[in-house]
Amino acid sequence: MTRVLFEVGRLIGRRDRAAPTGVDRVCLAYDRWLRGLKGVTVVPVHTTRRRMTALDPRWVGDRIAELAHRWTGDASAAPLPAETRLIRALTGPRPSRSLLDAPTEVETGRGRRTVERLLRTRPLPEPRRGDVYVDVGHAPLDGPYGLARLRTQGVRPLVMIHDLIPVSHPEFCRPGEGPRHRSRVRAALTHASGIVANSVATAEALAAFAARENVTPPRLVAAPLGLEALFAGPRWAPGAAPYFVCVGTLEARKNLAFLLTVWRRLAETMGDAAPRLALIGRHGWENEAVLDLLERSPPLQGLVHHAADLPDAALARLMTGARAVLAPSAVEGFDLPALEALSLGVPVIASDIAAHRELARGARLIDPLDGPGWTSAIASACAVVSPRAIFTPPTWPDHFAAVAPLAGLPEGR
Repeated sequence: MTRVLFEVGRLIGRRDRAAPTGVDRVCLAYDRWLRGLKGVTVVPVHTTRRRMTALDPRWVGDRIAELAHRWTGDASAAPLPAETRLIRALTGPRPSRSLLDAPTEVETGRGRRTVERLLRTRPLPEPRRGDVYVDVGHAPLDGPYGLARLRTQGVRPLVMIHDLIPVSHPEFCRPGEGPRHRSRVRAALTHASGIVANSVATAEALAAFAARENVTPPRLVAAPLGLEALFAGPRWAPGAAPYFVCVGTLEARKNLAFLLTVWRRLAETMGDAAPRLALIGRHGWENEAVLDLLERSPPLQGLVHHAADLPDAALARLMTGARAVLAPSAVEGFDLPALEALSLGVPVIASDIAAHRELARGARLIDPLDGPGWTSAIASACAVVSPRAIFTPPTWPDHFAAVAPLAGLPEGR
């Protein structure tokens, strides 16, 4: 019987979130996969720089099931009030003001959650030779209880690196995140038994980083991420009123200040015929320019709207009615929303960067600084066009078929 120490700290820490990030989705998918493997015992653990602790498996399972239900939503249920308001603002008479959401949380109480988690903490079973440690959420890997200690105990660590953006583009991240991520990645390269990259672009960035750091990397596999079932199968049905959708955290690397400048130009040149835009995502780091444009730019009022948290069911409905999904990021490791849109048959206009060239097959790619190019592409997309060719997205079974051999685990197909 193989024992897997599965890092769940990120998921348990997301218990207040009404909607997931891309990394959160990956953690959920790995939880489903590991729990479904025959001959595998899963021990949920939470790692900090100071210690690793085990958590009550049943309690963790219940909390993760709650998260998955909340984040997925109900495709057969009536739209939530927030979704209805947003659709009305995007397709009805233009309101005088934009809808601007603040981040929302599920009210559970941070102090109570901390005490509850402590009560559910169990002594960590002594790691033994042959155990597998799985971390796909960028947990602390370089502390005293990190990967180096696990390797001395005979544990095989399997780690996913989602991107090297804090190292390559620290200007887009919180101060200090660059050195922290560099240390995290070095620990993975030095002590992991296998590393999973979510794209060839990320794998190449990792290999280049290892060469610069003079580190010999372990076995490395590039395995694109799968999509949730709600995004499977084309069903694009754009409405008469043209609107566009852009999904992602409101942060500098998403290039949203540029996109809103493009929208100002569309408002100036197209007048009342200018399309509307929905930005879907939580507030992130270095977003002051975006918020200033949303709150204070007169041409954007009633034209550009923001929703902080939408479950998958609402997001899929919103995408299918759009003329296109926009992905103008300056840099990405994967970009899940772009692939979700393509899987739904929705046209995608994306920045011409490595991850999009590799994964977003069929998207219209434009330089992320080409203002006239983006303006022209969006204006052209306001006319309804024929559905795109069928896009075949990557799948979770294929992902795990590539990942399982790194840690000696069954695929679980």
